[in-house]
Amino acid sequence: MLPGMSVRRSAKPRIAIVGAGNLAGALAVSLHAAGYVIEQIISRGRAASLQRARRLSREVGASAIAPAGAQIGAEIVWFCVPDGAISRAAKSLAGVADWSGKVALHSSGALISDELAVLRKRGAATASVHPLMTFVRGSRPSLKGVPFAIEGSPKAVRAARAIVLDLRGQPFTIRKEHKQAYHAWGMFASPLLTGLLAASERVAVSAGVSQKAAKERMLPILKQTLSNYARLGAAGSFSGPIARGDVATVEKHLKVLGKVPGTREVYIALARAALRDLPAKNRAALEKILRDL
Repeated sequence: MLPGMSVRRSAKPRIAIVGAGNLAGALAVSLHAAGYVIEQIISRGRAASLQRARRLSREVGASAIAPAGAQIGAEIVWFCVPDGAISRAAKSLAGVADWSGKVALHSSGALISDELAVLRKRGAATASVHPLMTFVRGSRPSLKGVPFAIEGSPKAVRAARAIVLDLRGQPFTIRKEHKQAYHAWGMFASPLLTGLLAASERVAVSAGVSQKAAKERMLPILKQTLSNYARLGAAGSFSGPIARGDVATVEKHLKVLGKVPGTREVYIALARAALRDLPAKNRAALEKILRDL
């Protein structure tokens, strides 16, 4: 350990993480690298869950425990469990600590801090802290530069903002009534985009291109599209037959996609969205074929 490292770590609040999934793993490792002491990884008592918790705890120097054996001393408890399990997990831990003065956080994008109401009634300050990032098995993204939507009580919001800044993330305030729309926005940015890519692969297969080759051959245009979007915005990076007003080409697309189940509906929905939000020529004619075919 480098000189001063223990002092730097001890100056930060100690953290217990509830859960050992993809988000918990990325968060725990990033917190540890930022100088936070991760005291406990609290996981369900099932063998597979505890095994994941033990693996993660070894990475960050924590102990792995089940809720039944938890005695929480950490100042901050961060719930990284599925949305439907947050309230249940909070109730299961309500009696294992003196919550007065503690901060309890959860990372749901759709749910508000009220999911931790049972802990708030016991004296904890509560907040929801959601990173606008995708977490999947086999990938552990850095949290540097990641936006975190935060809402909750003033004390918990202050604590969360300080942590996010230490992670070199970008904290911003979200109102409770906006959480559902915020989460829907996130769905468009990643999961539904992934669904579009999967549909794109099926169209490629219908053109005689293998699924593996389709992925490889789409990457250059995908990367350039994102680069254009980052630099020029949506309108400036929009191209193709709808932008040009090429009605005949769009009509041909719709006919051939009828042979690839499900993709025609996706095309029509996205084409209508493009006509609504982006610059296009021959708008009326395009709207008509999307409606009539």
